Amino acid sequence: MVTLTLVFLCGAAAGAVAMNFGVHNWLHQPSFDTAVGRELYFSKMKRELDLTPAQQEQMETILNDFWQYYRTVLSDSRNKVEQILNEEQRKKFERILQEKQPRQEPQPK
Repeated sequence: MVTLTLVFLCGAAAGAVAMNFGVHNWLHQPSFDTAVGRELYFSKMKRELDLTPAQQEQMETILNDFWQYYRTVLSDSRNKVEQILNEEQRKKFERILQEKQPRQEPQPK
């Protein structure tokens, strides 16, 4: 019993240390379709691909077009699903979507 307790406590301590070293932030990064997520993704592309200013502008335009397309597809799909559901099913569907929504992250200052 003592060994089991020590193993549990060591695991809890290791988890706490890992969370303090940024693992928590890495696990809970903002979704790419949020403003913060888009900015993080674009920054990563600029940095890792070593883009020139002209390439950065083109990449930003392409990514913005993609994100707009993504949002349109999601919206259209949602509308199509809602059209085939009855009122009770639509309420349940809305609740399911709300549960899956990422938490709002604070706006950058």
